[in-house]
Amino acid sequence: MPIASASQAALLTPCRLNAQATPFSSKNSAFSGTSVLPPLPHSRHVAPFVAANKRTPVVTISASAADTKGTIAITGATGLIGTRLVEALRSQGYAVRVLTRNPASARSKLRQATGLEFFGPSQWAAAIKGTSAVVNLAGEPIATRWTPELKAEIKQSRVRTTTALADAINALPENERPGVLISSSAVGFYGANDNSTFNESSGPGNDYLSEVCKEWEAAANKAQTRVVILRTGIVLSRDGGALSKMIPVFQIFAGGPLGSGRQWCSWIHRDDVVGMILAAMNDKKWTGIYNATAPNPVRMGELCSELGAVMGRPSFFPVPDFALKTLLGEGARVVLDGQRVVPARAQEVGYAFKYTKVQDALRNALKQ
Repeated sequence: MPIASASQAALLTPCRLNAQATPFSSKNSAFSGTSVLPPLPHSRHVAPFVAANKRTPVVTISASAADTKGTIAITGATGLIGTRLVEALRSQGYAVRVLTRNPASARSKLRQATGLEFFGPSQWAAAIKGTSAVVNLAGEPIATRWTPELKAEIKQSRVRTTTALADAINALPENERPGVLISSSAVGFYGANDNSTFNESSGPGNDYLSEVCKEWEAAANKAQTRVVILRTGIVLSRDGGALSKMIPVFQIFAGGPLGSGRQWCSWIHRDDVVGMILAAMNDKKWTGIYNATAPNPVRMGELCSELGAVMGRPSFFPVPDFALKTLLGEGARVVLDGQRVVPARAQEVGYAFKYTKVQDALRNALKQ
């Protein structure tokens, strides 16, 4: 096997976990893509929510929200899924409240979107009062090698933010709570296994990323409202995540699968993730766990072959296992391991996927 080139090293993107980039992170989030980047600074702890027996900070809420279809609060609004979700919500007439650690930065990143309101951590509790839904897409990204400190922050950034949201929801009177909390998780819940097919009734794995997902989901399930958890796979979009790293490498005729190419990749088009969120917001039948993956997962080799075909490029320069392990250490498990996940419950409730075949999803994603 050839040694990975410098350009190939840029597409070290996992097939396991996916969540959105947030104010805690850069645009490409941990669970939607890992690249060889300088270590990211650890995020600071989210400021605690105001306890029920203390005075809530004064927050100015725009009166224009009363003239809209409803009001949605979002963490991770600046990420790969969050930005598209904001577009969809505004186009449908919803008011959007962006919950962020850094309102100035989020406002700058979303400057093209109109009619948004921004709230720092001390204001989140007041901002979610009376909303139709809260969508939680937050989490510290997975960067280069996993140090003990980074591994702790990957977990705690998710659990901490989700716990804070659940506590804030529970502190509100029942008639002022959001109708639903839609919270991210990831297919990494099921652990690494290329020999089984996983649906929502399958049990968890026993590795580190499985533990992250279990605690993340447990935090969301503490919210005393309808809870929907989306275990998301690899999100296909040229704007971020796996595909954005792979496209430049294929453009210079250096593309190919990571590792053996036999590992399963449970993928989903970004528009279908947004579609599932919107469906979960509006249909009370949605409750509990859903796999946010397309109905037809593929192996890494097939994904790369289809990408090459769509781009008119070959796919025969694999990045070998040892190169990934040298670059990522323990973090290479995210790239080299996979699992075959199907969206059984989404299909049961009647969600109609826009993209069921990876070649169609890739073709559309490259046009956007």
